[in-house]
Amino acid sequence: MKAVWFDRFGALPELREVPDPVASPTGVVVRVEATGLCRSDWHGWLGHDPGIALPHVPGHELVGVIDSVGPLVRRFRVGQRVTVPFVCACGDCPDCAAGNGQVCRNQTQPGFTHWGSYAELVALHHADVNLIAVPDGLDAGAAALLGCRFATAYRGLAHQARLAAGETLVVVGCGGVGLSAVMIGAALGATVIAVDISGPALGAAARCGAAHTVDSAGLDDDEVLARIRAAAGSAGVQVSVEALGREDTVSIAIRSLAARGRHVQIGLLAEDPRIPLGDVIARELTVLGSHGMSAADYPALLALVESGRLRPETLVSRRITLAEAPAALAAMSDPVPPAGVTLIEVAPRPAPRPASTSGRVANSG
Repeated sequence: MKAVWFDRFGALPELREVPDPVASPTGVVVRVEATGLCRSDWHGWLGHDPGIALPHVPGHELVGVIDSVGPLVRRFRVGQRVTVPFVCACGDCPDCAAGNGQVCRNQTQPGFTHWGSYAELVALHHADVNLIAVPDGLDAGAAALLGCRFATAYRGLAHQARLAAGETLVVVGCGGVGLSAVMIGAALGATVIAVDISGPALGAAARCGAAHTVDSAGLDDDEVLARIRAAAGSAGVQVSVEALGREDTVSIAIRSLAARGRHVQIGLLAEDPRIPLGDVIARELTVLGSHGMSAADYPALLALVESGRLRPETLVSRRITLAEAPAALAAMSDPVPPAGVTLIEVAPRPAPRPASTSGRVANSG
């Protein structure tokens, strides 16, 4: 199969032929339809994840069709269209038994613990626990992004912070996961304030439902906080999300909160940051993480998508081929990457042919 492959951290990956994966006894191999270009993949490519062994194929948010199944798989069959959380649970450990597969102590992650979805085929483990059936009519971009960005943001806001309608949410960093948080926050009925240094990113945030935007370019932290507080009004900010992965923006997000506020950390950091614990103590703030979402919790997220209140595909600003993926991954090192989400179309599904007006089958030639 063809795959995006690298054997040195930070070196430009290449598209090359590699061996096809084989389904484990409880796993499947999926023929990839589309996969998202995610900042987590960029972190892995630069060597920020100690679990990655070289050589490596990145990619972890995907949609595709099952190509082969292991002998112990019971719930899924060849030909089904599926997605998967980027954290694949084992289904047997105490964390899984408690319904917290997203922190499974035996977890596997395509694109991190083993080769991922920047490829024509990807192996996924413990299929009966982790696979999520995807309707044929769901846009590939929407389906792929449910595996990481939207699931992580949804769980962070709905399950961890318990964001309520009428509350104010500030999202610092409006890349793919930040825009997902903006869109989900608006769908849950919150007033959303989006913060970024990029005008196009803030424009995308406004289109995703942000009621207020704060352009932080050239401002010091106190000036950014003053603009957030002005937008929030007297009630202040109840929930904050940091979706970029920088020490200074983590601090801004936490300091923006009103008393008893809840901060959700989604952005990954190359190193653990210093955080303003004085503010956490004095205002009794809560600091929460969100590390994906188990497959069992997907129905509510899918219901939001099927209702039309949440449209992940609108975040896709660019669709590229697998051959273009190496350069696109490297370009994420730019200080201001392109707004929106890049989708890698590996094997796009053909559009349905229009029905013949004569009642005959259309000519296939």
